[in-house]
Parts: sequence; structure tokens; C-alpha cells
Amino acid sequence: MGKEKIKTVTEGTDTKGEKHTLILLNDDVHTFEYVIRALVEICAHDPAQAEQCALITHYKGKCEVSTGEMGKLRVRRAGLAERGLKAFIK
Repeated sequence: MGKEKIKTVTEGTDTKGEKHTLILLNDDVHTFEYVIRALVEICAHDPAQAEQCALITHYKGKCEVSTGEMGKLRVRRAGLAERGLKAFIK
């Protein structure tokens, strides 16, 4: 029997197929319509899904709006940030 290899993943790197979550944070600046439109355009939500995420974000302070590989989520987070929305990847 040989030694087991332990794979270490440093922050910001991605192993093949590893899933991450994009979380939208609430603010007191943007309207529901603005957030809904951003989620439809950037995260490919349908309008009903975007509305639910906007409501959850408003009442709970945050909402998971997308899951997937780090590269895809970084693009979406940047798109939300360009519109003044705060989000982070977990």
C-alpha cells in the first residue's frame, strides 16, 4: 500500500466540477424592478425566479442566486457589481 495523495485546493482555485454559490446581498438603494431585471439579464433567471430572489434578499438580507463553477460565478458577480449590486461567492 502506498501513501494517499491529498489534494489541496487553495482559495480562488477550482477543481473540476466543484460547485460554488453566488449570494446576493440586500441594500437599501435599488428597487425591486432594478434587481429583478439584473438577475434576469445577468444570472439568466426567469422573471418569477428573479422576483422570488429579490424578495428573499430583501427580507432575509441575502439570497443564493446562482450555483456553478467559479469562473461562471465570477463573471456573474462582476456583472452584478457593475450595476451596483453587492454579491459574493461562497
